[in-house]
Amino acid sequence: MGRTFTESARRRQIVAAAIEVIADAGYAKASYARIAEQAGLSSTGMISYHFKGKGDLLREVVAEVIRVAEAYMLPRIEAQTGPRERQRVFITSNIELAAVHPKEMAALLEVLNLQGDDAQDEFAASRKAVMEFQEQRVRAAQASGAFGPFDARVLVTAVQGAIDALLVRVLHEPELDAAACGRELADLFDRAVRPAEVCMEAHRTWGEES
Repeated sequence: MGRTFTESARRRQIVAAAIEVIADAGYAKASYARIAEQAGLSSTGMISYHFKGKGDLLREVVAEVIRVAEAYMLPRIEAQTGPRERQRVFITSNIELAAVHPKEMAALLEVLNLQGDDAQDEFAASRKAVMEFQEQRVRAAQASGAFGPFDARVLVTAVQGAIDALLVRVLHEPELDAAACGRELADLFDRAVRPAEVCMEAHRTWGEES
């Protein structure tokens, strides 16, 4: 059965509170009592009414973080006209997320640290789908000559691993310039995907200027 508007609004309120508590206190300390207090609820029973258990709530937290990330990133990526530009914005927008939505990304890191949780499995499935899509785009870019020859899966895995590592730094080092770090990482992988002739031309031009 469909939920009423009030029920949907209450669920969103609880999920938003759970994200705040998980981000600030960690998943282990994210009790129903803390979440209810953050959400301004009169009792923890309201959480139990809307969610079957903590695992159900956590799955919705992950789903909400994914929705936030997609809403921020996809329009920026799809606005680009070429494969190298799309890769660049994919990387920079991922890093920008930590600055624009720090609570959501911090809560997601907590989920990644869990072992054997259904919510982690859900996130892993979503990430796998994204990485498979990225592989397809990389192979298409190689076929068009925009990217050089290399193993597409290795590149996609390296990009995601580098993004994850940098996200941890950005979230734990507030003084870090997230935008600058994102640009530097994007520059690094842009050089990695260039066809050999493009690299040679860039090297020749640099030599002439120096």
